[in-house]
Parts: sequence; C-alpha cells; structure tokens
Amino acid sequence: MQRITITIDDDLMAELDRMIEARGYQNRSEALRDLARAGLQQASLEEGRMESCVGVLSYTYDHHARDLARRLTNTFHDHHDLSVASMHVHLDQQRCLEVSVLKGKTDEVRHFADHVRAERHVTHGSLALLPL
Repeated sequence: MQRITITIDDDLMAELDRMIEARGYQNRSEALRDLARAGLQQASLEEGRMESCVGVLSYTYDHHARDLARRLTNTFHDHHDLSVASMHVHLDQQRCLEVSVLKGKTDEVRHFADHVRAERHVTHGSLALLPL
C-alpha cells in the first residue's frame, strides 16, 4: 500500500468530515478510498472503458396498461442472456415496481435498459451500473 499526501482546503475538509460523520466512516482514509473508487468508476463509464458490468434496473409502470406486462416479460425473455433476476412489487391498485439485475457488456445492458424505460406506460426508470 502506498501513502499519498493530499492538500485540501478548510471548506472541503469540513464537507468531507460531515460526510464521514453522516455515513459512519471510521476514518478519512476509508472515505477518500470510496470517493476515489466512485470517481474512477464514473470516469470509466464516461470514457467507455467499462466493458462489462452488473446493472440494477428499477422502473415503475401502470399494470392496467394493455399488454404492457406481456411486452415487458417478452423483452426480458428475448434478452435472457442479460437478465439475472427480477423482483416484482405491487405498489398500489394501478402501479407496479420491478427491480432487475442485469449482467453483460455495458453497452448492451444500457441499450436494454433504455428499451425497457422507453416502453409506453413505464412511468419512471433508473439504471445503476457497477463494474465487474
């Protein structure tokens, strides 16, 4: 393990200490390690260097919408190579939430998630990507 020295101004240090307190880190080193990982992950996504990933796709939809549940199911079956697992939650009389774990090439996972979120009557959607 290498040691590095970083100069941080007082305002940034105070903000870092607030984050450490709020998230329960044991020390600054742990917090900086996680911030560095998050920054590197974001940079690799933006630069297209994350070749493979695990993705969590969450979305809500109107389950009364004609044929939507069937279309979504068919979409997942058509991409069974990307779909690892899904959980279905009934939010109320009309809305459902699905959370799906996806795994594969990052561009394919993104494309698939975009397709699901673009379906008519899918009301909200979010994709979180993690590197493999």
